[in-house]
Amino acid sequence: MSHLLASRKTYDLIITLSLFSAMGALLLFPQEAILAAREGLTLCANVIIPSLFPFFVLSSLTVNLGLIRHFDRLLEPVMRPLFNVGGACASALVLGFVGGYPVGARTAIALYESGSIPKKEAERLLAFSNNAGPAFILGVVGVGIFVSSRAGALLYLAHVIASVLVGILFRSWGGKASDTPPEAVGVRVSTPPFSQAFIDSVTGAVRSILSICGFVIFFTVFIRLLVLAGILPGLASLLGTVFARIGLDPGQAALLLTGLIELSSGVWGLRDAAGELHQAMAMAAFMLGWAGLSVHCQVISFMGGSGLSVRSYILGKLLHGAISAGLIFLLVRLIPFDSAVAIYLAEGVQDIAAMDFSTSLLNATLSAVILGLIAALLCLLLQKKD
Repeated sequence: MSHLLASRKTYDLIITLSLFSAMGALLLFPQEAILAAREGLTLCANVIIPSLFPFFVLSSLTVNLGLIRHFDRLLEPVMRPLFNVGGACASALVLGFVGGYPVGARTAIALYESGSIPKKEAERLLAFSNNAGPAFILGVVGVGIFVSSRAGALLYLAHVIASVLVGILFRSWGGKASDTPPEAVGVRVSTPPFSQAFIDSVTGAVRSILSICGFVIFFTVFIRLLVLAGILPGLASLLGTVFARIGLDPGQAALLLTGLIELSSGVWGLRDAAGELHQAMAMAAFMLGWAGLSVHCQVISFMGGSGLSVRSYILGKLLHGAISAGLIFLLVRLIPFDSAVAIYLAEGVQDIAAMDFSTSLLNATLSAVILGLIAALLCLLLQKKD
């Protein structure tokens, strides 16, 4: 008992000192903190809100209207042998690849909370369904950072393959599922009318977007304060010394630490990184697979009181990053960068990366509507067949 009390006091002391240190840093660097917060707000307004909001509404509508039941029957023969999850889980995987972080995780949690999938399947799904979107990898990372559409294509290919491999590795997570969703045992799950489902989806998407923007702004300021206080450079120097034999210098270590905390900041810093292109691409692949603490906090906030374990999700993202980096080392040797390819793709994703708010929101909304229409058409065909 005394040991537990001592541990609790130590924990409270560490938290208190950390909070006072953070407040002291804000007082010492007020202007820099304001500029960092402004950068975070700009990122939210130009990228996060227009690209994620329509897909959040679409994923919620798909779950709330009960359309998942039709996907379950259609995709069960594919999802069950590969990942040991029901066909309904395919919606989270597809939306995660199209919409980017954290659409896949939010859809997986919504599937579990609606009773469409059991708990163990939801935890397996969380391990591999939360992925970066093609616009970010191809446009921002490939063309914007490495000035190469081929680099973006290879990074996205490695990202997708790594996600599938993680799903296969986690197919036995938690053992055989003993809890089955209500629909599997014949219990009819009531669905609200479209008007109510639409209102709930939009209001829920707004809450999710606000939560995401809050985390992005916080971690943008947090990283800036770590740099100004010398903590991040000190840790980077230590890591650079420890891992010098594998070619990791302090500058690269600082970028890697930044990417571990916040994905966008870490990846964007690679544009000025010295060293071989292959090594920089491997670092980008790991950051994209890991996703960053900012994204993880967003996912955990969605879990709320669902009772889902976060262990499978964190372990899955670590494996995703490691496998992606390994695949990039292999792919860049099989596909050399000796000539420019996919010029039209490069031009297209470059335009995506440079879009303003209104254009980006319009395109994302159109993409979400098209996906919704395809889903509705599949459901109508399945109903007609039944």
